[in-house]
Amino acid sequence: MKMRILSLLLAGLLLLSLTGCWEEDPADMSTSLIPGELEDETAQEEEAEVLLPLSFSLPYDAGKTLDPITCADGMQQVVGSLLYEGLFELDTQLEPQPCLCERYTYDPETFTYVFTLRSGVQFSDGSALTAADVTKALWRAKSSQRYGARLAQMTSAAAGEGTVTVVLAGANTGFPSLLDIPIVKSGTEGELVPVGTGAYYYAQDDAGPCLLANSSWWRGTAQPVERIGLSSAVDRESMLYQFTSHDVQLLTADLTGSDPISATGNVSFQDADTTIFQYLGLNTTREPFNNAAVRRAFSQGVNRAALTSAFLSGHALPAQFPVSPVSPLYPEELEQTYVYDDFAQALGEAVNSRTWTLTLLVNEENSFKVSAAEYLAQTLSASGVTIEVKALPWAEYTAALTAGNFDLYYGEVKLTADWDLRPLLAIGGSLNYGGWASETTNSLLAAYASATDRSTAMEALCRHLQQQAPLIPVCFKSTSVLVQAGVVEGLTPTMTNPFYDLSSCVIHLREG
Repeated sequence: MKMRILSLLLAGLLLLSLTGCWEEDPADMSTSLIPGELEDETAQEEEAEVLLPLSFSLPYDAGKTLDPITCADGMQQVVGSLLYEGLFELDTQLEPQPCLCERYTYDPETFTYVFTLRSGVQFSDGSALTAADVTKALWRAKSSQRYGARLAQMTSAAAGEGTVTVVLAGANTGFPSLLDIPIVKSGTEGELVPVGTGAYYYAQDDAGPCLLANSSWWRGTAQPVERIGLSSAVDRESMLYQFTSHDVQLLTADLTGSDPISATGNVSFQDADTTIFQYLGLNTTREPFNNAAVRRAFSQGVNRAALTSAFLSGHALPAQFPVSPVSPLYPEELEQTYVYDDFAQALGEAVNSRTWTLTLLVNEENSFKVSAAEYLAQTLSASGVTIEVKALPWAEYTAALTAGNFDLYYGEVKLTADWDLRPLLAIGGSLNYGGWASETTNSLLAAYASATDRSTAMEALCRHLQQQAPLIPVCFKSTSVLVQAGVVEGLTPTMTNPFYDLSSCVIHLREG
């Protein structure tokens, strides 16, 4: 988690890419892949007078639903994070913490979870949370576009007396990491604003639509303000205007995304670590990447720290493995130090005086990723290997990957929080564009999915991936929460909740 303060006067410009969703553009790993581009981001740090608002407000689209299963991405989800809660919530290390679930058991023989609900939890209308509410919410989520992929393993879900029993099609000891799915009261799903158990509830008062503090919130802690205003914004331009004019005080953004726009004002921002993984994909079915020594040399030649600093402006964490460095599962002890001469020597020995001209594909829509790809092409061209970048429109790019018409590609994908890498690396995996086929890899992936000691299993898997290098990890991106400077203190955003640890958040307002 990184905190930076940007005080920008009217003459200064901050390039922001307002995301379409808080959880970022890439969908769950099992359904899509997003690669792209990189570009330097600079900002002047200057002192500026802070004018506090009279009230704290958030933007949203008044004409669209706030149902967390079907709502639009972006600020609808931000507002929803204050209204709804899941069985679990992901913390700053992307680990699941109990929320509406108090405890659970897992039977590895039958792949069965039994989740015991927290007692005394009420919806904001005063009714009790029941197992039937949770079960219906999970079935709805399984059939939804947003959550369907992560619940694909769920074959049954049944309500008991204060418990929910879920049976999976196969082993997954990380399944609780996927259950931060928001729960709404059964029977209110068709409403514009379904009823939730969160810290606030939706209301209308004399000043307009708003969120009011939920006095029956099960956590029993005070909310930072009693009322949060809601200001209608139908598109990102109107949202940005409201933010720069201080009509609203908080936005979420991808500062290294596509389609940047300009904003001015006195702004602070805080990054949240995510499961959004950027990497170099390799065509392992043909030369030179059918050779493990060549693949290892290329992985050794990626200066991840320089790339994330220069091209992602620090909004990413360098990673040598396909699991985030903030996760306790990341095998830090296996990391290797970048030394260019060691890379050049290893590549020279691997190619053995042969020469290749290779093409690195990247989608052209994101300049940040294109810049990163160009940097990698330049720094990895050595010992008779020349890499040329080819930026393609998204449709052509994905078609080339699907057909296997590439040597390398710069990829981005949102991994699931259980760190299931089978779509990327298993034989026949939906995102295994490089054609990697290894029974050993399959066995290690399966062992991790069923492991009681997940850290040891992940270390064994990563040790194997380090030796075989079927793909080359680069980094994990961050998302950012932008607020009017001086207004919010103690904000702890996570990948799925910009208001994580709400009780530690302080909102400063001007007395009117």
